[in-house]
Amino acid sequence: MNNNKNTATESLGNYKTAKSALYQYYFRALICFSAAGTLASLVNWQKINPLYAGMIVLLLAYTYGAFWLSKKYTGPLLSRITRCLQYSDAFLIGIVVGITDFSIVSSILFLAMIQFNALLAGGLKKWAEDNIAFALGAGLSLLIHEPQLVLNANFQISAASFIGILTYFLAYAFYTHTRVSQLENHLQLLELEDKKHKVRAYKLSRYISPQVWKAINKGQDKILQAERKRLSIFFSDIKDFSPLSEEMEAEALTELLNNYLSEMSKIAMQFGGTIDKFMGDGIMIIFGDNDSKGVKADCLRCIAMAIAMRKRMKSLQHEWQNKGIKRPLQIRMGINTGYCTVGTFGTTSHLDYTVLGTHVNLASRLESAATPGEILISHESWALTKDAIMCRDEGDIRVKGFSHTIKVYQVMDFRRDLGKNDSFLEHTADGFSIHLDLDKVHNFDKEQVLKTLEKAADKLRSKVIV
Repeated sequence: MNNNKNTATESLGNYKTAKSALYQYYFRALICFSAAGTLASLVNWQKINPLYAGMIVLLLAYTYGAFWLSKKYTGPLLSRITRCLQYSDAFLIGIVVGITDFSIVSSILFLAMIQFNALLAGGLKKWAEDNIAFALGAGLSLLIHEPQLVLNANFQISAASFIGILTYFLAYAFYTHTRVSQLENHLQLLELEDKKHKVRAYKLSRYISPQVWKAINKGQDKILQAERKRLSIFFSDIKDFSPLSEEMEAEALTELLNNYLSEMSKIAMQFGGTIDKFMGDGIMIIFGDNDSKGVKADCLRCIAMAIAMRKRMKSLQHEWQNKGIKRPLQIRMGINTGYCTVGTFGTTSHLDYTVLGTHVNLASRLESAATPGEILISHESWALTKDAIMCRDEGDIRVKGFSHTIKVYQVMDFRRDLGKNDSFLEHTADGFSIHLDLDKVHNFDKEQVLKTLEKAADKLRSKVIV
Protein backbone atom coordinates (compact mmCIF):
# COMPACT_ATOMS: atom_id res chain seq x y z
CA MET A 1 0.00 0.00 0.00
CA ASN A 2 2.83 2.40 0.91
CA ASN A 3 4.63 1.50 -2.34
CA ASN A 4 1.51 2.34 -4.34
CA LYS A 5 1.14 5.63 -2.47
CA ASN A 6 4.79 6.54 -3.09
CA THR A 7 4.46 5.63 -6.77
CA ALA A 8 1.33 7.77 -7.11
CA THR A 9 3.05 10.71 -5.37
CA GLU A 10 6.12 10.35 -7.59
CA SER A 11 3.96 10.18 -10.72
CA LEU A 12 2.06 13.32 -9.67
CA GLY A 13 5.34 15.12 -9.02
CA ASN A 14 6.71 14.10 -12.43
CA TYR A 15 3.48 15.27 -14.09
CA LYS A 16 3.71 18.70 -12.43
CA THR A 17 7.39 19.01 -13.39
CA ALA A 18 6.64 18.06 -17.00
CA LYS A 19 3.71 20.50 -17.17
CA SER A 20 5.85 23.31 -15.76
CA ALA A 21 8.63 22.49 -18.25
CA LEU A 22 6.12 22.63 -21.10
CA TYR A 23 4.94 26.10 -20.06
CA GLN A 24 8.59 27.18 -19.83
CA TYR A 25 9.07 25.92 -23.36
CA TYR A 26 6.22 28.11 -24.65
CA PHE A 27 7.74 31.18 -23.03
CA ARG A 28 11.20 30.20 -24.29
CA ALA A 29 9.79 29.93 -27.81
CA LEU A 30 8.44 33.48 -27.53
CA ILE A 31 11.84 34.71 -26.32
CA CYS A 32 13.66 32.98 -29.18
CA PHE A 33 11.17 34.20 -31.80
CA SER A 34 11.52 37.74 -30.42
CA ALA A 35 15.30 37.49 -30.68
CA ALA A 36 15.11 35.90 -34.14
CA GLY A 37 12.67 38.60 -35.30
CA THR A 38 15.01 41.29 -34.04
CA LEU A 39 17.90 39.79 -36.01
CA ALA A 40 15.70 39.29 -39.10
CA SER A 41 14.91 43.00 -39.09
CA LEU A 42 18.65 43.64 -39.68
CA VAL A 43 19.06 41.19 -42.54
CA ASN A 44 19.72 42.63 -45.98
CA TRP A 45 17.95 40.09 -48.10
CA GLN A 46 20.00 41.13 -51.12
CA LYS A 47 23.22 40.28 -49.31
CA ILE A 48 22.59 38.07 -46.29
CA ASN A 49 25.00 38.43 -43.37
CA PRO A 50 26.18 34.91 -42.40
CA LEU A 51 26.40 35.93 -38.72
CA TYR A 52 22.77 37.05 -38.57
CA ALA A 53 21.53 34.08 -40.61
CA GLY A 54 23.55 31.63 -38.51
CA MET A 55 22.26 33.14 -35.28
CA ILE A 56 18.65 32.98 -36.50
CA VAL A 57 19.09 29.29 -37.41
CA LEU A 58 20.72 28.65 -34.02
CA LEU A 59 17.79 30.26 -32.18
CA LEU A 60 15.21 28.24 -34.11
CA ALA A 61 17.22 25.03 -33.63
CA TYR A 62 17.61 25.84 -29.93
CA THR A 63 13.81 26.26 -29.66
CA TYR A 64 13.21 22.83 -31.18
CA GLY A 65 15.96 21.25 -29.09
CA ALA A 66 14.46 22.66 -25.88
CA PHE A 67 11.06 21.25 -26.86
CA TRP A 68 12.58 17.83 -27.58
CA LEU A 69 14.36 17.75 -24.19
CA SER A 70 11.19 18.75 -22.33
CA LYS A 71 9.36 15.82 -23.94
CA LYS A 72 12.12 13.21 -23.60
CA TYR A 73 13.07 13.56 -19.92
CA THR A 74 11.04 13.61 -16.71
CA GLY A 75 11.54 13.93 -12.98
CA PRO A 76 14.60 15.54 -11.31
CA LEU A 77 16.65 15.33 -14.52
CA LEU A 78 14.06 17.47 -16.35
CA SER A 79 14.23 20.05 -13.54
CA ARG A 80 18.02 20.32 -13.94
CA ILE A 81 17.73 20.53 -17.74
CA THR A 82 15.10 23.29 -17.44
CA ARG A 83 17.38 25.29 -15.14
CA CYS A 84 20.29 24.99 -17.60
CA LEU A 85 18.03 26.09 -20.46
CA GLN A 86 17.02 29.18 -18.50
CA TYR A 87 20.70 30.15 -18.24
CA SER A 88 21.02 29.50 -21.97
CA ASP A 89 18.08 31.83 -22.66
CA ALA A 90 19.83 34.72 -20.91
CA PHE A 91 23.15 33.85 -22.60
CA LEU A 92 21.65 33.84 -26.11
CA ILE A 93 19.78 37.10 -25.47
CA GLY A 94 23.10 38.65 -24.45
CA ILE A 95 24.60 37.57 -27.79
CA VAL A 96 21.62 38.94 -29.74
CA VAL A 97 21.78 42.32 -27.92
CA GLY A 98 25.50 42.58 -28.74
CA ILE A 99 25.04 41.61 -32.39
CA THR A 100 22.29 44.22 -32.79
CA ASP A 101 24.81 46.88 -31.65
CA PHE A 102 23.08 47.33 -28.29
CA SER A 103 20.01 48.98 -29.78
CA ILE A 104 18.49 51.16 -27.04
CA VAL A 105 14.90 49.97 -27.12
CA SER A 106 15.58 46.28 -27.81
CA SER A 107 18.38 46.15 -25.20
CA ILE A 108 16.12 47.68 -22.55
CA LEU A 109 13.24 45.37 -23.47
CA PHE A 110 15.35 42.22 -23.49
CA LEU A 111 17.09 43.22 -20.26
CA ALA A 112 13.73 43.94 -18.59
CA MET A 113 12.48 40.55 -19.74
CA ILE A 114 15.48 38.83 -18.13
CA GLN A 115 14.93 40.64 -14.82
CA PHE A 116 11.21 39.80 -14.85
CA ASN A 117 11.68 36.15 -15.74
CA ALA A 118 14.56 35.59 -13.29
CA LEU A 119 12.87 37.19 -10.28
CA LEU A 120 9.60 35.41 -10.98
CA ALA A 121 11.21 32.02 -11.53
CA GLY A 122 13.81 31.91 -8.77
CA GLY A 123 14.25 35.07 -6.73
CA LEU A 124 17.48 37.00 -6.18
CA LYS A 125 19.79 34.02 -6.68
CA LYS A 126 18.26 33.23 -10.07
CA TRP A 127 18.32 36.94 -10.92
CA ALA A 128 22.06 37.15 -10.28
CA GLU A 129 22.78 33.94 -12.24
CA ASP A 130 20.72 35.01 -15.28
CA ASN A 131 22.34 38.46 -15.36
CA ILE A 132 25.78 36.85 -15.29
CA ALA A 133 24.73 34.59 -18.19
CA PHE A 134 23.43 37.66 -20.07
CA ALA A 135 26.73 39.50 -19.49
CA LEU A 136 28.71 36.47 -20.69
CA GLY A 137 26.59 36.34 -23.86
CA ALA A 138 27.08 40.04 -24.49
CA GLY A 139 30.82 39.62 -23.89
CA LEU A 140 31.00 36.74 -26.36
CA SER A 141 29.20 38.85 -28.98
CA LEU A 142 32.08 41.34 -28.79
CA LEU A 143 34.47 38.60 -29.87
CA ILE A 144 32.46 37.59 -32.94
CA HIS A 145 31.09 41.00 -33.91
CA GLU A 146 32.51 44.48 -33.58
CA PRO A 147 29.56 46.69 -32.60
CA GLN A 148 29.18 50.24 -33.83
CA LEU A 149 29.99 52.54 -30.93
CA VAL A 150 26.91 54.62 -31.67
CA LEU A 151 23.66 54.35 -29.76
CA ASN A 152 21.34 52.63 -32.19
CA ALA A 153 17.64 53.36 -32.16
CA ASN A 154 16.71 51.60 -35.41
CA PHE A 155 12.90 51.57 -35.68
CA GLN A 156 12.74 48.15 -37.34
CA ILE A 157 14.84 46.57 -34.61
CA SER A 158 12.81 48.30 -31.91
CA ALA A 159 9.48 47.29 -33.45
CA ALA A 160 10.47 43.63 -33.80
CA SER A 161 11.75 43.49 -30.21
CA PHE A 162 8.76 45.37 -28.90
CA ILE A 163 6.18 43.13 -30.59
CA GLY A 164 7.91 39.91 -29.53
CA ILE A 165 8.56 40.93 -25.95
CA LEU A 166 5.10 42.50 -25.56
CA THR A 167 3.62 39.17 -26.65
CA TYR A 168 5.84 37.43 -24.10
CA PHE A 169 4.68 39.70 -21.26
CA LEU A 170 1.01 39.36 -22.25
CA ALA A 171 1.30 35.54 -22.41
CA TYR A 172 3.10 35.44 -19.06
CA ALA A 173 0.49 37.73 -17.51
CA PHE A 174 -2.32 35.51 -18.77
CA TYR A 175 -0.49 32.42 -17.49
CA THR A 176 0.09 34.04 -14.09
CA HIS A 177 -3.56 35.12 -13.84
CA THR A 178 -4.68 31.57 -14.67
CA ARG A 179 -2.33 30.06 -12.09
CA VAL A 180 -3.40 32.56 -9.40
CA SER A 181 -7.06 31.75 -10.10
CA GLN A 182 -6.31 28.04 -9.85
CA LEU A 183 -4.40 28.58 -6.60
CA GLU A 184 -7.28 30.58 -5.12
CA ASN A 185 -9.70 27.79 -6.03
CA HIS A 186 -7.34 25.19 -4.58
CA LEU A 187 -6.95 27.31 -1.44
CA GLN A 188 -10.71 27.46 -0.95
CA LEU A 189 -10.92 23.69 -1.42
CA LEU A 190 -8.05 23.19 1.04
CA GLU A 191 -9.73 25.42 3.63
CA LEU A 192 -12.93 23.42 3.22
CA GLU A 193 -11.02 20.14 3.46
CA ASP A 194 -9.15 21.48 6.50
CA LYS A 195 -12.44 22.21 8.29
CA LYS A 196 -13.74 18.75 7.42
CA HIS A 197 -10.45 17.22 8.59
CA LYS A 198 -10.63 19.03 11.94
CA VAL A 199 -14.20 17.87 12.51
CA ARG A 200 -13.30 14.30 11.58
CA ALA A 201 -10.15 14.45 13.69
CA TYR A 202 -12.15 15.66 16.69
CA LYS A 203 -14.68 12.86 16.24
CA LEU A 204 -11.91 10.30 15.80
CA SER A 205 -10.04 11.53 18.89
CA ARG A 206 -12.98 10.48 21.06
CA TYR A 207 -12.58 6.87 19.97
CA ILE A 208 -8.89 6.42 20.75
CA SER A 209 -6.66 7.15 23.73
CA PRO A 210 -4.74 10.46 24.00
CA GLN A 211 -1.46 8.52 23.86
CA VAL A 212 -2.30 7.03 20.47
CA TRP A 213 -3.81 10.27 19.14
CA LYS A 214 -0.76 12.32 20.10
CA ALA A 215 1.67 9.80 18.59
CA ILE A 216 -0.21 9.52 15.28
CA ASN A 217 -0.60 13.32 14.96
CA LYS A 218 3.15 13.77 15.40
CA GLY A 219 3.98 10.90 13.06
CA GLN A 220 5.59 9.02 15.96
CA ASP A 221 3.39 5.91 15.96
CA LYS A 222 6.55 3.77 16.22
CA ILE A 223 6.73 4.71 19.91
CA LEU A 224 3.49 2.77 20.44
CA GLN A 225 5.38 -0.51 20.34
CA ALA A 226 4.91 -2.75 23.39
CA GLU A 227 6.98 -1.95 26.49
CA ARG A 228 6.95 -2.61 30.20
CA LYS A 229 5.69 0.12 32.54
CA ARG A 230 4.63 0.30 36.16
CA LEU A 231 1.03 1.42 35.99
CA SER A 232 -2.04 1.76 38.17
CA ILE A 233 -5.03 -0.01 36.64
CA PHE A 234 -8.64 0.80 37.51
CA PHE A 235 -11.73 -1.31 36.75
CA SER A 236 -15.35 -0.57 37.60
CA ASP A 237 -18.78 -1.87 36.67
CA ILE A 238 -22.38 -1.51 37.74
CA LYS A 239 -23.64 -4.16 40.13
CA ASP A 240 -26.68 -6.11 38.83
CA PHE A 241 -26.73 -4.21 35.54
CA SER A 242 -28.06 -7.21 33.58
CA PRO A 243 -31.32 -7.51 35.60
CA LEU A 244 -31.78 -3.76 35.27
CA SER A 245 -31.41 -3.96 31.47
CA GLU A 246 -34.27 -6.50 31.41
CA GLU A 247 -36.58 -4.18 33.36
CA MET A 248 -35.95 -0.95 31.42
CA GLU A 249 -36.75 0.04 27.85
CA ALA A 250 -33.76 0.11 25.51
CA GLU A 251 -33.96 3.89 24.94
CA ALA A 252 -34.15 4.70 28.66
CA LEU A 253 -31.34 2.26 29.42
CA THR A 254 -29.13 3.80 26.73
CA GLU A 255 -29.75 7.29 28.09
CA LEU A 256 -29.02 6.11 31.63
CA LEU A 257 -25.80 4.34 30.64
CA ASN A 258 -24.53 7.25 28.54
CA ASN A 259 -25.24 9.64 31.41
CA TYR A 260 -23.31 7.41 33.81
CA LEU A 261 -20.33 6.94 31.44
CA SER A 262 -20.21 10.67 30.67
CA GLU A 263 -20.03 11.58 34.35
CA MET A 264 -17.37 8.97 35.07
CA SER A 265 -15.34 10.08 32.01
CA LYS A 266 -15.34 13.69 33.21
CA ILE A 267 -13.95 12.58 36.55
CA ALA A 268 -11.31 10.40 34.84
CA MET A 269 -10.18 13.36 32.72
CA GLN A 270 -10.15 15.62 35.77
CA PHE A 271 -7.64 13.33 37.51
CA GLY A 272 -5.55 12.67 34.42
CA GLY A 273 -6.57 9.08 33.75
CA THR A 274 -6.49 7.46 30.31
CA ILE A 275 -9.69 5.61 29.47
CA ASP A 276 -8.55 2.37 27.86
CA LYS A 277 -11.99 1.05 26.98
CA PHE A 278 -15.68 0.84 27.84
CA MET A 279 -17.01 -2.68 28.24
CA GLY A 280 -20.76 -2.22 28.35
CA ASP A 281 -21.26 -0.81 31.83
CA GLY A 282 -17.61 -1.49 32.72
CA ILE A 283 -14.75 1.00 32.53
CA MET A 284 -10.99 0.40 32.37
CA ILE A 285 -8.73 3.36 33.15
CA ILE A 286 -4.94 3.59 33.18
CA PHE A 287 -2.67 5.88 35.18
CA GLY A 288 1.04 6.21 34.44
CA ASP A 289 1.15 5.63 30.70
CA ASN A 290 0.30 9.12 29.48
CA ASP A 291 1.75 12.12 31.33
CA SER A 292 3.01 10.13 34.33
CA LYS A 293 3.68 12.03 37.55
CA GLY A 294 5.58 9.15 39.14
CA VAL A 295 4.36 5.76 40.34
CA LYS A 296 3.19 6.98 43.76
CA ALA A 297 1.47 10.11 42.40
CA ASP A 298 -0.19 8.08 39.65
CA CYS A 299 -1.55 5.57 42.14
CA LEU A 300 -2.79 8.35 44.42
CA ARG A 301 -4.57 10.04 41.51
CA CYS A 302 -6.17 6.73 40.59
CA ILE A 303 -7.57 6.18 44.09
CA ALA A 304 -8.63 9.82 44.36
CA MET A 305 -10.55 9.36 41.12
CA ALA A 306 -12.29 6.26 42.49
CA ILE A 307 -13.32 8.15 45.65
CA ALA A 308 -14.67 11.02 43.51
CA MET A 309 -16.62 8.53 41.38
CA ARG A 310 -18.15 6.95 44.46
CA LYS A 311 -19.28 10.33 45.76
CA ARG A 312 -20.66 11.32 42.38
CA MET A 313 -22.64 8.08 42.20
CA LYS A 314 -24.50 9.00 45.39
CA SER A 315 -25.79 12.22 43.82
CA LEU A 316 -26.60 10.41 40.55
CA GLN A 317 -28.61 7.80 42.45
CA HIS A 318 -30.77 10.58 43.87
CA GLU A 319 -31.25 12.10 40.40
CA TRP A 320 -32.19 8.74 38.87
CA GLN A 321 -34.66 7.96 41.66
CA ASN A 322 -36.41 11.27 40.93
CA LYS A 323 -36.72 10.09 37.31
CA GLY A 324 -38.53 6.94 38.37
CA ILE A 325 -35.68 4.42 38.40
CA LYS A 326 -36.50 2.24 41.38
CA ARG A 327 -33.37 0.09 41.47
CA PRO A 328 -30.45 2.29 42.60
CA LEU A 329 -27.32 1.83 40.48
CA GLN A 330 -24.24 0.97 42.50
CA ILE A 331 -20.71 0.54 41.26
CA ARG A 332 -17.86 -1.59 42.50
CA MET A 333 -14.23 -0.74 41.80
CA GLY A 334 -10.86 -2.46 41.85
CA ILE A 335 -7.37 -0.96 41.67
CA ASN A 336 -3.94 -2.56 41.34
CA THR A 337 -0.43 -1.26 40.70
CA GLY A 338 2.37 -3.19 39.00
CA TYR A 339 4.41 -3.78 35.88
CA CYS A 340 2.30 -4.28 32.74
CA THR A 341 2.94 -4.61 29.03
CA VAL A 342 1.52 -1.58 27.29
CA GLY A 343 1.52 -1.01 23.54
CA THR A 344 -0.04 -1.92 20.22
CA PHE A 345 -1.47 -5.40 19.76
CA GLY A 346 -3.35 -6.95 16.86
CA THR A 347 -2.93 -7.60 13.15
CA THR A 348 -1.92 -5.53 10.14
CA SER A 349 -5.59 -4.79 9.46
CA HIS A 350 -6.70 -3.99 13.00
CA LEU A 351 -4.63 -2.72 15.93
CA ASP A 352 -5.52 -1.98 19.52
CA TYR A 353 -3.48 0.05 22.00
CA THR A 354 -4.04 -1.46 25.42
CA VAL A 355 -2.47 -2.92 28.57
CA LEU A 356 -1.88 -6.61 29.24
CA GLY A 357 -0.45 -8.60 32.10
CA THR A 358 -1.09 -10.30 35.42
CA HIS A 359 -1.55 -7.03 37.25
CA VAL A 360 -4.29 -5.99 34.81
CA ASN A 361 -6.09 -9.28 35.52
CA LEU A 362 -5.73 -8.73 39.27
CA ALA A 363 -7.32 -5.28 39.06
CA SER A 364 -10.26 -6.81 37.20
CA ARG A 365 -10.58 -9.60 39.81
CA LEU A 366 -10.55 -7.05 42.66
CA GLU A 367 -13.40 -5.19 41.00
CA SER A 368 -15.39 -8.43 40.74
CA ALA A 369 -14.69 -9.22 44.41
CA ALA A 370 -15.82 -5.79 45.64
CA THR A 371 -19.28 -5.22 47.05
CA PRO A 372 -21.52 -2.37 45.78
CA GLY A 373 -20.01 1.00 46.66
CA GLU A 374 -16.70 -0.60 47.65
CA ILE A 375 -13.21 0.21 46.35
CA LEU A 376 -10.78 -2.67 46.73
CA ILE A 377 -7.07 -2.11 46.20
CA SER A 378 -4.09 -4.44 46.26
CA HIS A 379 -1.25 -4.40 48.77
CA GLU A 380 1.01 -2.69 46.22
CA SER A 381 -1.43 0.21 45.79
CA TRP A 382 -2.02 0.43 49.53
CA ALA A 383 1.73 0.58 50.27
CA LEU A 384 2.16 3.53 47.90
CA THR A 385 -0.72 5.60 49.28
CA LYS A 386 -1.25 4.54 52.92
CA ASP A 387 0.09 7.86 54.25
CA ALA A 388 -2.68 9.79 52.44
CA ILE A 389 -5.52 7.24 52.10
CA MET A 390 -7.23 5.51 55.01
CA CYS A 391 -7.94 1.88 54.16
CA ARG A 392 -9.49 -1.05 56.00
CA ASP A 393 -7.57 -4.29 55.95
CA GLU A 394 -9.84 -6.91 54.39
CA GLY A 395 -7.35 -9.73 54.85
CA ASP A 396 -6.53 -12.30 52.18
CA ILE A 397 -8.97 -13.40 49.52
CA ARG A 398 -8.86 -15.93 46.73
CA VAL A 399 -9.46 -14.70 43.21
CA LYS A 400 -9.90 -16.56 39.96
CA GLY A 401 -6.71 -17.15 38.00
CA PHE A 402 -4.34 -16.85 41.00
CA SER A 403 -3.07 -19.87 42.90
CA HIS A 404 -2.14 -17.84 45.99
CA THR A 405 -4.30 -15.62 48.15
CA ILE A 406 -4.32 -11.85 47.56
CA LYS A 407 -4.15 -9.33 50.38
CA VAL A 408 -6.67 -6.55 49.79
CA TYR A 409 -7.72 -3.31 51.40
CA GLN A 410 -10.96 -1.37 51.26
CA VAL A 411 -10.56 2.35 50.54
CA MET A 412 -12.42 4.50 53.07
CA ASP A 413 -11.41 8.08 52.23
CA PHE A 414 -8.59 10.57 52.40
CA ARG A 415 -7.23 10.83 55.92
CA ARG A 416 -7.69 14.59 55.86
CA ASP A 417 -11.40 14.21 55.04
CA LEU A 418 -12.42 11.74 57.73
CA GLY A 419 -12.79 14.38 60.49
CA LYS A 420 -14.95 13.34 63.45
CA ASN A 421 -15.91 10.16 61.66
CA ASP A 422 -12.32 8.96 61.78
CA SER A 423 -12.58 5.46 63.20
CA PHE A 424 -9.04 4.53 62.24
CA LEU A 425 -5.71 4.90 63.97
CA GLU A 426 -2.47 3.85 62.39
CA HIS A 427 1.13 4.53 63.29
CA THR A 428 4.39 2.75 62.57
CA ALA A 429 7.89 3.31 63.97
CA ASP A 430 10.93 1.17 64.74
CA GLY A 431 9.74 -1.35 67.33
CA PHE A 432 6.16 -0.10 67.24
CA SER A 433 3.13 -0.63 64.99
CA ILE A 434 -0.56 -0.04 65.61
CA HIS A 435 -3.65 -0.39 63.42
CA LEU A 436 -6.97 0.38 65.07
CA ASP A 437 -10.30 0.05 63.27
CA LEU A 438 -13.05 0.92 65.73
CA ASP A 439 -15.81 -0.30 63.43
CA LYS A 440 -14.37 -3.81 63.50
CA VAL A 441 -13.66 -4.05 67.25
CA HIS A 442 -16.49 -5.98 68.94
CA ASN A 443 -17.95 -4.71 72.21
CA PHE A 444 -16.79 -7.75 74.15
CA ASP A 445 -13.20 -7.14 72.92
CA LYS A 446 -13.01 -3.44 73.70
CA GLU A 447 -12.16 -3.95 77.39
CA GLN A 448 -9.30 -6.25 76.52
CA VAL A 449 -8.03 -3.83 73.86
CA LEU A 450 -8.03 -0.97 76.38
CA LYS A 451 -6.06 -3.05 78.91
CA THR A 452 -3.53 -3.93 76.25
CA LEU A 453 -3.13 -0.28 75.22
CA GLU A 454 -2.76 0.84 78.84
CA LYS A 455 -0.19 -1.86 79.56
CA ALA A 456 1.77 -0.83 76.45
CA ALA A 457 1.56 2.84 77.49
CA ASP A 458 2.87 2.10 81.00
CA LYS A 459 5.83 0.15 79.65
CA LEU A 460 6.64 2.92 77.18
CA ARG A 461 6.46 5.62 79.88
CA SER A 462 8.86 3.67 82.09
CA LYS A 463 11.44 3.86 79.32
CA VAL A 464 11.05 7.57 78.71
CA ILE A 465 14.06 9.55 79.93
CA VAL A 466 13.02 12.80 81.60
